[in-house]
Amino acid sequence: MKNLLLFALLVFVAFACKKKTEDPPDVGYAYAPENIGKYIIYDVDSTIYDDFFGDTTYYKYRIKEKLEEVFTDNQGRKAIKLVRYIKKYNDSVSYDNIPWAVKDVWNYTKTATTLEVVEEDIRFTKLIFPVKEDATWNGNANNTLGEWEYEYTYSDRAETINGTAFDNVLMVTQKDDKNKNAIHREYYIEKYAKEIGLVYREIKDLRSSFVIIGVPVEQRITSGVIYKLTYVSHGYE
Repeated sequence: MKNLLLFALLVFVAFACKKKTEDPPDVGYAYAPENIGKYIIYDVDSTIYDDFFGDTTYYKYRIKEKLEEVFTDNQGRKAIKLVRYIKKYNDSVSYDNIPWAVKDVWNYTKTATTLEVVEEDIRFTKLIFPVKEDATWNGNANNTLGEWEYEYTYSDRAETINGTAFDNVLMVTQKDDKNKNAIHREYYIEKYAKEIGLVYREIKDLRSSFVIIGVPVEQRITSGVIYKLTYVSHGYE
């Protein structure tokens, strides 16, 4: 009997210790780092289709986004200044020989349940926590642009972006109206990598003034924009 009681006690202690040392559940906070001094550099390619002038304009440049300074926002919450720098493309000069110039100052606010970014004075709810595939939320809950249902398309997926391999990538589909509108195509997505943050953004907001059955709007564009922001490198300074 004593041996039985001793065995039961040992099993209980072992279980209790195991339970005590188990890691807490991963809610996805690593997809939105908030280390001051962290920066990410991106290549940006943008195409503007103008139906008024009947022409197409191509833009190419490099962006650096850096978390620079903690402050308290108007809701009394911790927020971070996200300073964005730009280098405009010059086919005769390397990016390495072009100085950075300040382009924007955005705000980056991470809470226990959300990541909010203020872009050009408009607050977007970029992520929600915990991260769960197929979870949805209103990305425009804190602005007046009208409801957009964001969705986690996948998470923790290995993916290579612009030649860099990431072990854990999260994809957010902000809007995708494929096959829902014959003259207007809207496709907005973002991808995040753990411990780094945003690594890819793609926007298609396109219109066509005519319809050809079976031909997508992308192949009969009258006006709109195609925008891609792609990870190049990251670091601290």
